[in-house]
Amino acid sequence: MPLASRLRRGVDSTWRLVIKELGAFGVVGAFCFVLDLAIFQLLYAHMDVGAVTAKLISTLVSMTVAYVGHRYWSFSHRARTGLGREYVLFAVINGVTLLLGLAVVWFVRYPLDQESAVVLQIANVGSTVLGTLIRYLSYRRWVFPAHEQPAAEDAVAGDPAPPLVGDAAPVGPRPADLD
Repeated sequence: MPLASRLRRGVDSTWRLVIKELGAFGVVGAFCFVLDLAIFQLLYAHMDVGAVTAKLISTLVSMTVAYVGHRYWSFSHRARTGLGREYVLFAVINGVTLLLGLAVVWFVRYPLDQESAVVLQIANVGSTVLGTLIRYLSYRRWVFPAHEQPAAEDAVAGDPAPPLVGDAAPVGPRPADLD
């Protein structure tokens, strides 16, 4: 197969995979956001749990559901490096992005002396967008890394060449191989 065709096929499959990841990442994130709000509301408003405790529980539950959703859907095609390792990294990344969001809102409120709810909400949304981008890239890079690509000398004669775009290349049987 000519190099240009292999390259085009690799790029096409990479983009399809990135779109699948982003779509699933968004669905899992939206679901877990609503879950977090619902659990907090249930605990705080209906079960008389303190606000901080309710937020801690709602965050831990929604973060765990998010981990499962990302592990088994968003990034299901990526390497599995161990539940404990992945979950700890997942929690650390979520903690760092939470602190980043708090820092952005704090900076806008106090050093910039902004009291407007609209301005603070814009800062909040901006920090959420930044945190989401950081989480996606971090999950992809460290929590759910790409499979190792076999070395060229390990390839068996007659096998098709490995994709040229390694980080997001699909792994496992192709749909045509499953027939």
